[in-house]
Amino acid sequence: MKQQLSPFLLAVVLASLAALAPFAIDTYLPAFPSLEHALGGTPLELQQSLTFYLLPYAIMTLWHGAISDSIGRITTIKWGLGIFVFASVGCAFAPNVETLWFFRTLQGLSGGAGNVVARAMVRDLFEGPQAQRVMATVQMLFGIAPAVAPIIGGLLLGIHWQAIFIFLALYAAISLWAAIRYLPETMPKEKRLPLSAKQVIKDYRILFSDKEFNFVVLGLGANFAAFFLYVLASPVFLVKHLGLSEHQFGWMFVPTVCGMVLGSYLAKRAAGRYAQGKVIKIAYLWMAAMVLLNLFVCFALPVNALNNIVPVALFNIGMALAMPILSLAALDRHPKIRGTAASGQAFIQMVLSTVSAGLIVPLVWYAPAGLAIAMAGYLVFGWLMIRRTHVWQN
Repeated sequence: MKQQLSPFLLAVVLASLAALAPFAIDTYLPAFPSLEHALGGTPLELQQSLTFYLLPYAIMTLWHGAISDSIGRITTIKWGLGIFVFASVGCAFAPNVETLWFFRTLQGLSGGAGNVVARAMVRDLFEGPQAQRVMATVQMLFGIAPAVAPIIGGLLLGIHWQAIFIFLALYAAISLWAAIRYLPETMPKEKRLPLSAKQVIKDYRILFSDKEFNFVVLGLGANFAAFFLYVLASPVFLVKHLGLSEHQFGWMFVPTVCGMVLGSYLAKRAAGRYAQGKVIKIAYLWMAAMVLLNLFVCFALPVNALNNIVPVALFNIGMALAMPILSLAALDRHPKIRGTAASGQAFIQMVLSTVSAGLIVPLVWYAPAGLAIAMAGYLVFGWLMIRRTHVWQN
């Protein structure tokens, strides 16, 4: 018999599942110099270990939701996180870069199950403003992970770089236990859909032929990518440009995630009180102001941690304010295939992140100004998408 939890505690469990992805990305970033030495790799080869995680993650997100619509949410979580635990142990004992790439790929294939299913379950369990509040709570707790992860990684690096991947295995195992113990199955057998490649392709044709869905998820993904650039570039941005050590990643991640948490709190307060279109417009106005501030800082002021981190942290307030509204708007377009819709949403977000990791970041991390220009480009693209949606007009 599963224990009944309050909406907040349910949100905590769902957030722990969603946070697995940022933990898998951010925790090992401080270990890049150690991994280069231990595995005999170059900085670019270690950077590509992010791509080897993100690309399979993006591809598999197309299937996690459809699988959960077919075999149930909890069973999907069991398989996904179980494989992730195994892959994390494999990373810990990788003898070379190529083996690390292999197990990072396996992590990517499995790690998205928690994130996709958690999004779908929020909408399965809650309606209206309550869904927006819970999604904001999940996002707020989810946002803590990028701040905590590099700090934990820096501390574990004091033991050994292998301890970081053992930590990821333990985190996934505990999250799996909590999901099995406390989360209800929100996709009962009578509502499940048959799983077949033909059906999945049909469902995605429906999703991606829906212009409103496409515009919303592209805008949402671009907003997140504007910040995520700095996460992906952090080994160079923080160490090379700002002169911090691998134990000082918290200097960026703590304030940037505080911005995300504040934005999520404001989104929770705004739910049911203000028109969604008004909140979205305020969020974009704020993000635009912070992008302009960031450009000014990079081109007019000397490079230092305070100048170059504060605008990014403040940008996250607007990004997080808009995120719950946009995420729910996408899921509500196709309620009968909500798991698949959650997969489509996560897929677009991860494609943008993968492009950033493999292509954009190596081109723009030559200086803080390059990252600022890329952030501005992503924001303009996101705004061009969102302004064409019903959400913007409501």
